[in-house]
Amino acid sequence: MSDMTSYRQKNATGYEDWLRSDQYHNSYLVKPDAALDNVNKVGADNGLPPIAVSTAQGKFLHLLVLSLGAKKIIEVGTLAGYSTIWLAQAIPDDGKIMTFEIEEKHAQVARTNIENAKLGHKVDIVVGPAANSLPKISGDGTFDLAFIDADKENNLEYFKQAKRLVRSNGVIIIDNVVRNGSVAVPEASDSSVEGVRRLLAYIKDDAGVEATTLATVGEKGYDGLLYAVKL
Repeated sequence: MSDMTSYRQKNATGYEDWLRSDQYHNSYLVKPDAALDNVNKVGADNGLPPIAVSTAQGKFLHLLVLSLGAKKIIEVGTLAGYSTIWLAQAIPDDGKIMTFEIEEKHAQVARTNIENAKLGHKVDIVVGPAANSLPKISGDGTFDLAFIDADKENNLEYFKQAKRLVRSNGVIIIDNVVRNGSVAVPEASDSSVEGVRRLLAYIKDDAGVEATTLATVGEKGYDGLLYAVKL
């Protein structure tokens, strides 16, 4: 047995460790926010699935917007508006987020949450399949950031449209690309895994972007995001 294998076995961690770590760091680095804290509760009360980004991931998106000085953002997958609010809080008052949500019920819940956060003037919600709506959006090269967190089967189409819309040196983030490590397991296959694999294969040969995957563990388990920069 190698020293590294022995180290890994002795220091193996699991979900409870990841959750505790997230909560510990968040207690220092994430300020209380009543509007954000209420979003997922409202979503749950309305039967929405608990699949929003984690608190730490939301804060990461917020910091990314501040770092980029972003004013125009594309979001694919609104759900109850949790990530939308994190993003909207970071853009200036004359900024705009265009967020796409396939389910009218989810969009209604998100509107309520966004209005409660007093951010409605910064957010436009487009209801319907984003694969149909995105190609109709004008403004090629004028958006600063795209955040994609929707059905994984259409990741590649969402990515192509995001690349069209973001500016040079703009950023595209795609969530849930590790999927508990299953994407890297040849025997593992479902529509979401295959959607991620198609995306990775496409980006490999795309000279117009540079990208990396950042694996994450925390309150949402073991997953990761793809971070791409349009050249």
